[in-house]
Amino acid sequence: MARGGLIIFDYVLDESEDMHSLLLTDSSTLLVGGLQNHILEIDLNTVQETQKYAVETPGVTIMRQTNRFFFCGHTSGKVSLRDLRTFKVEHEFDAFSGSLSDFDVHGNLLAACGFSSRLTGLACDRFLKVYDLRMMRAITPLQVHVDPAFLRFIPTYTSRLAIISQSGQCQFCEPTGLANPADIFHVNPVGPLLMTFDVSASKQALAFGDSEGCVHLWTDSPEPSFNPYSRETEFALPCLVDSLPPLDWSQDLLPLSLIPVPLTTDTLLSDWPAANSAPAPRRAPPVDAEILRTMKKVGFIGYAPNPRTRLRNQIPYRLKESDSEFDSFSQVTESPIGREEEPHLHMVSKKYRKVTIKYSKLGLEDFDFKHYNKTLFAGLEPHIPNAYCNCMIQVLYFLEPVRCLIQNHLCQKEFCLACELGFLFHMLDLSRGDPCQGSNFLRAFRTIPEASALGLILADSDEASGKGNLARLIQRWNRFILTQLHQDMQELEVPQAYRGAGGSSFCSSGDSVIGQLFSCEMENCSLCRCGSETVRASSTLLFTLSYPEDKTGKNCDFAQVLKRSICLEQNTQAWCDNCEKYQPTIQTRNIRHLPDILVINCEVNSLKEADFWRMQAEVAFKMAIKKHGGEISKNKEFALADWKELGSPEGMLMCSSIEELKNVWLPFSIRMKITKNKGLDVCNWTDGDEIQWGPARAEEEHGVSVYDLMATVVHILDSRTGGSLVAHIKVGETYHQRKEGVTHQQWYLFNDFLIEPIDKHEAVQFDMNWKVPAILYYVKRNLNSKYNLNIKNPIEASVLLAEASLARKQRKTHTTFIPLMLNEMPQVGDLVGLDAEFVTLNEEEAELRSDGTKSTIKPSQMSVARITCVRGQGPNEGIPFIDDYISTQEQVVDYLTQYSGIKPGDLDAKISSKHLTTLKSTYLKLRFLIDIGVKFVGHGLQKDFRVINLMVPKDQVLDTVYLFHMPRKRMISLRFLAWYFLDLKIQGETHDSIEDARTALQLYRKYLELSKNGTEPESFHKVLKGLYEKGRKMDWKVPEPEGQTSPKNAAVFSSVLAL
Repeated sequence: MARGGLIIFDYVLDESEDMHSLLLTDSSTLLVGGLQNHILEIDLNTVQETQKYAVETPGVTIMRQTNRFFFCGHTSGKVSLRDLRTFKVEHEFDAFSGSLSDFDVHGNLLAACGFSSRLTGLACDRFLKVYDLRMMRAITPLQVHVDPAFLRFIPTYTSRLAIISQSGQCQFCEPTGLANPADIFHVNPVGPLLMTFDVSASKQALAFGDSEGCVHLWTDSPEPSFNPYSRETEFALPCLVDSLPPLDWSQDLLPLSLIPVPLTTDTLLSDWPAANSAPAPRRAPPVDAEILRTMKKVGFIGYAPNPRTRLRNQIPYRLKESDSEFDSFSQVTESPIGREEEPHLHMVSKKYRKVTIKYSKLGLEDFDFKHYNKTLFAGLEPHIPNAYCNCMIQVLYFLEPVRCLIQNHLCQKEFCLACELGFLFHMLDLSRGDPCQGSNFLRAFRTIPEASALGLILADSDEASGKGNLARLIQRWNRFILTQLHQDMQELEVPQAYRGAGGSSFCSSGDSVIGQLFSCEMENCSLCRCGSETVRASSTLLFTLSYPEDKTGKNCDFAQVLKRSICLEQNTQAWCDNCEKYQPTIQTRNIRHLPDILVINCEVNSLKEADFWRMQAEVAFKMAIKKHGGEISKNKEFALADWKELGSPEGMLMCSSIEELKNVWLPFSIRMKITKNKGLDVCNWTDGDEIQWGPARAEEEHGVSVYDLMATVVHILDSRTGGSLVAHIKVGETYHQRKEGVTHQQWYLFNDFLIEPIDKHEAVQFDMNWKVPAILYYVKRNLNSKYNLNIKNPIEASVLLAEASLARKQRKTHTTFIPLMLNEMPQVGDLVGLDAEFVTLNEEEAELRSDGTKSTIKPSQMSVARITCVRGQGPNEGIPFIDDYISTQEQVVDYLTQYSGIKPGDLDAKISSKHLTTLKSTYLKLRFLIDIGVKFVGHGLQKDFRVINLMVPKDQVLDTVYLFHMPRKRMISLRFLAWYFLDLKIQGETHDSIEDARTALQLYRKYLELSKNGTEPESFHKVLKGLYEKGRKMDWKVPEPEGQTSPKNAAVFSSVLAL
């Protein structure tokens, strides 16, 4: 029979006498046994008999199965154990002398009940026979207080047995213990006897069947689960023919299938003649305009990229013409799948969606970043592994004391997060709207053992699929980075730039500046129930919100929750020295000192916390409406008249401000004060409070601190892209002054390289369906005015002097460069020839489109392997002063030897014969040259600086790629330019960075000669036309060399050979 009660098939057994037992061995095989001397195996798919097993002892009434044996119970009182494959008898237990009533198997135990032979006949035996299947022998019988007729193991926590008598008595006991009369319960059957008993697969329900056909169900919970993967049972419906309920024809949703209709071949009344009917299929919706705009035709077939405005393979039909005026992306789809499972997919605003870089043949050169960022602030590129922390990097950058502190920091550690973060902040300072990338910072981040131990380093597959919980991840990253920066700063002396205006040090001795800014001194008290109290001091860099347990829906200010989280009180087990054992103690935490920057992890990691935020926002919205004179309708929705009234002057609230109050619970400012009895007062702070209480500066003299919201980091829930992290940041006056020359404050949305100004209310509006708060930053008012925030460049000229190589086998005879002398230090405007070589860490990920073109999904990840700088003027012009091979700890996929000249082993300190240094060491040299104001000459420097992760002002870059380039024409290789203008044939077998850097310098000298120092652009344009004409004729290939020449052999570098 099916689950609904319908009979699937009947199977008639010809040779059977009286069938007693069935056993479903798997989903399609059934064993049938009875009083005959054989057992049949039936295939349920084909409904055919497949095997017949002979039984030596006839009368199989009960069958059980484990992963070791088939168990057959016989009417003679025996239990036989049979092989699962051959069905041969392996062991046999003679349980009862009369007959077997029931048995069950669990683990290594077999328990049986039955009848024993007496003088007067068979009598129910009150001793249960228990057998150990490991030893294959009987153990101590179990005496029970009822007449056992049925028994089952109920292995929920232990191997408990349920023993049932036919009179309705039920006793529970352990098979290896003693039965207790107190464990007897009674089932009240409708009939006189219980005829059957069974336990559900989940062990949460007991079913008893009595002689009157009634089933009694016992459960341990109001809504039990009967099976491990249970579905709702479809019970058979009674026949409705004789007692049909009345049907209301006026209901549109009335199921007409409830009316029984006889099967007939006659014409029905509803069968319209063909002359009076015509097929009217539903019209297909129009093709998306974006698809038609971007379509490319190949023959009669059109190809277009998927605009992703609809779910895959689903076209929602609009039943109303008025729906077409709405944006399909912002509406909930009509598909039941999209509406029920993922309705939030269409709620995410466009600017909050995850942004991706579309790569072309030219890489990033033709990608329009200005479309996403019209400000002068720099975004961060997201394609680098573990770039989920971009939003938090922006938050730390726009904290003025942190930015100045980090940029003043410099140490000798190879992988120092504070140093790398300072380099990245310097790039963000120099950028004028162009995006930066934190590749070097993230490279150092991946080498920190603590980051890996905390699970902060994501695999590429997890990051692409969004498997990691980004909200928890960024909160752990927030705690990690503050702790790491605190430790890095403690190792160095406090910079002089951080001396206060009054001459006092920025922070106390033994503490770091990060500790002064973020650290909060706490007093932890542990009170045992014996009265013993222990007090210890500690400090924390951030707080985690702790939400109240009650769900009454009452108003709960954010300030109250924050106070509860800071002054946390909890009951826990702790060691008591007085009692000398673990005791229940009351743990309380009090605050001693308020931090300058208050960092809060929201910990909205489950529906419980999300519902709390949603409920508090609704309560705050209702209170705000009532405060301004509006009334809330009972249906929790505003009627049109209500909205008009609220928008009128009498309502004292405009519609725009109503929208600003929705989903808002977070205050823009909070007021905190430590009381005389070491308590903490926290309250929300508004502009009206400031008028009443006076300026915050005057309040601070009385121990009161006012904190303003500076940043919120939110988790965007979007299943299409795996979600993302964005930040709302209040950018201060100093940043606008440096970038735009104006003094004002403005809130911005930072979504990787998308930066957009927003209204301040948008920073505190959290629709918990798709926008979940993760981190909050509150800054003490007038914080910047307390400190001298001048930045002193920590990189000195000594970085250019000679340094030892990391390679063990390097010799002086292998030296390829001569370091600068003190009298050769570069000055502003000096020329430096530069070239770099790279290796591949990760291959490019690409896919082929349907029209045969290649689409780059993720570019290859490159790492700099060699950097060369040559002198650009003076008697030693062309002689390199930097030729560093960069040691790497990451696995190299491809050394690109043909193009880079790097061979396996060149970057290994154990076997390399090159001048091997760390990336940080060479990076400092280039940073010093940039800061001093030199001009770099090279070929394709844009890519070089990008991989090295340097931001160089455009007026300091002289790139021969663009000097010898005509608009809308192809870029010309260095090899062809050297052959055409200098009659040099370079890059024969492999590339050499010294050779390339010298050639670029010569080409720049040639450019100045041909263009008369840029004064005759027309004559130089004719030269370029000749260059392109020659290139087309030669197919841009240099003829095979007869006698190889190179810049090394040129007369201009005779002084190099002499040295």
